[in-house]
Amino acid sequence: MASRATLLPLFLLLLAAPALATSGTIVFTTLGRSRYAFDIFALPLSPLSSAAASAELRLTDGVSVNYNGNFAPSSSSSEPPSLLFVSERNGSLNLYRTPVPLSASAARRREALEEEDDSPTLTPLLPWDPIALKDRPSLTPDGAHLVYVSTAEPAGSPRRSWAAVYSTSLASGATRRLTPRGVADFSPAVSPSGDWTAAASPGPRGWDGEVEDLRTDIYVFRTSDGSRRTLAVPDAGWPTWADDSTVFFHRRDGDGWYGVYRAKLSFTDDDDGGVAVASVVDRITPPGIHAFTPAASPGAPGLVAVATRRPGSDYRHIEVIDVSGGGGANAAYFDVTRAVAPRAHHFNPFISPDGERVGYHRCRGSGNGDSPLLLESIKSPAPDTFSLFRIDGSFPSFSHDGKRIAFVGLPGLFVVNSDGSGGRRRVFSGNAFPTTWDWKRKGVIYTSVGPDFASESTEVDVVAVSLGDDDDPKVSIKKLTVGGENNAFPSPSPDGKWVVFRSGRSGHKNLYIMDAEDGEASGIRRLTEGPWSDTMCNWSPDGEWIAFASDRHNPGGGSFGIYMVHPNGTGLRRVVHSTDGGRTNHPWFSPDSKTLVFTSDYAAVSAEPISNPHHYQPYGEIFTVNIDGSGIRRLTHNSFEDGTPSWTPHYLKPEDVGETLQASGTCAFEDCHWLNIAAQPDGLMCGKHG
Repeated sequence: MASRATLLPLFLLLLAAPALATSGTIVFTTLGRSRYAFDIFALPLSPLSSAAASAELRLTDGVSVNYNGNFAPSSSSSEPPSLLFVSERNGSLNLYRTPVPLSASAARRREALEEEDDSPTLTPLLPWDPIALKDRPSLTPDGAHLVYVSTAEPAGSPRRSWAAVYSTSLASGATRRLTPRGVADFSPAVSPSGDWTAAASPGPRGWDGEVEDLRTDIYVFRTSDGSRRTLAVPDAGWPTWADDSTVFFHRRDGDGWYGVYRAKLSFTDDDDGGVAVASVVDRITPPGIHAFTPAASPGAPGLVAVATRRPGSDYRHIEVIDVSGGGGANAAYFDVTRAVAPRAHHFNPFISPDGERVGYHRCRGSGNGDSPLLLESIKSPAPDTFSLFRIDGSFPSFSHDGKRIAFVGLPGLFVVNSDGSGGRRRVFSGNAFPTTWDWKRKGVIYTSVGPDFASESTEVDVVAVSLGDDDDPKVSIKKLTVGGENNAFPSPSPDGKWVVFRSGRSGHKNLYIMDAEDGEASGIRRLTEGPWSDTMCNWSPDGEWIAFASDRHNPGGGSFGIYMVHPNGTGLRRVVHSTDGGRTNHPWFSPDSKTLVFTSDYAAVSAEPISNPHHYQPYGEIFTVNIDGSGIRRLTHNSFEDGTPSWTPHYLKPEDVGETLQASGTCAFEDCHWLNIAAQPDGLMCGKHG
């Protein structure tokens, strides 16, 4: 039997990390996140005609990113319905509750109030707002307890997910962890009676680097305390209850198709306190169509809402399946969203308790709520030490006076003022990565031009981009390397004399040092040598160390750790590594050279990847570590892909950044690529959203 969970305030679950003796601003990227602009919408749970777009209700307020909604149960017929949802506003993720408009006219009145800054009641459900992911909220039927996923508590070992299910009393704030320690849970669902919670979990096996299907099983346990935990359905994810003995879920078959299944559960009351495994499991949707993230409700017996990707379609839509006559060929389908917004992705449906509506989230589009910003302030775990910003771009870096930021758009190299003034300036239109500024020569940016993620022999070269000055703003580009054998990731020495970079010229990617102004023309020195990949190098501000990512511990195995070496080639040591299969990349020194910021799978994944847009590496989060390998600290908590951080000594406050500089493409993101592999055998990449 599972041990009973510990009752404690949630904020006490956060690991206390020592204060960093440094300062400044860390800026990083989150793949696609700046362009999501998600809001939660609802439509009647019935077939719609093509003229029924006016029936769609927007349930959230157009502020920030709002997703993974759930209708809250009403304690009485007189209580107005309300919505639970996840939102990243004020720089951190939290769970909120808001009234649900009962008609399109009521929704329009609410939108008018929002435009006048007189928003309806919006209640944060976890007012202490710890810096952690909070996701998939549900209320128990009596409305007393909030059940959800959080990453508030560290897993205790590398490459283990921090995601766990918690229950919080809305009256007292007392919080209980329902997931056993050492185990991760995703996608919880509370049964209609409130007695049971089902969750997807890899169990004791843990996470093994999966970025598509997580190979989870469904476990069922008592909602009150996490006891009587039992593996109920193997090879299953995203559970939803139709009644207290029927669970729908999704599963990926051997041919790559996601399908929705139904399981009948039998409960026992024996002395062992066990829950019987599913007695019957049948497939509802056929192969040849992707169907996933199902939603059921006792108020809609015989109906299950699903997200689908049908062959020939670039977009995921919400459909409702009538399974009252059985599944498979006997099931009846009807579209919900295709007639309303045919060229938009719709995510993660949920059905109201009365069975009248189906909700989902999608990009709200331009002109309907706030616009995503180029620079977005994220709540820092050490705000007195450093601030934290997300940028709509990759490989950002600050100029040494703190006034400008360079970043790449893959393709394109851009420069913006850090205060948001003046707009973005494209200084190079080809593919470039990464960016770093010369310490001595003002307005000089080092980057590499050519394909990213390429072989050792691919033509990629390091260049210096000179931005000019006020009198002559003409951009000039000087190639510093020759031969084009994947010369990339330049980083200049603080005295302005040298540049370290990686090159594949020997047949392996190793590190070299060349003259900062003349490049290889003035000679080149090899820094590392071996049949492995040394890459992503960064020179410390004090000039003493060069940090880099390497797979030298297992060449070609796909695992990377962070190493340091003196510029003269001595003192090589490994700083951090997230187990032999792990990935730890993109190190960047703090201003005092005593700490590194980096991206890693150190905390595994925090949600089922199928529930989000495409992320190549959904495990990516931002961490810091002391250069002696101690004091690892997690900075970001989400289910997306964070990466390419950099660190400037200039402390940027949220109020220092203007709100006029917008992200480059609202709604411009892609659906999960692996859905397209099965749905369209010609191998075309799935279409961009927007």
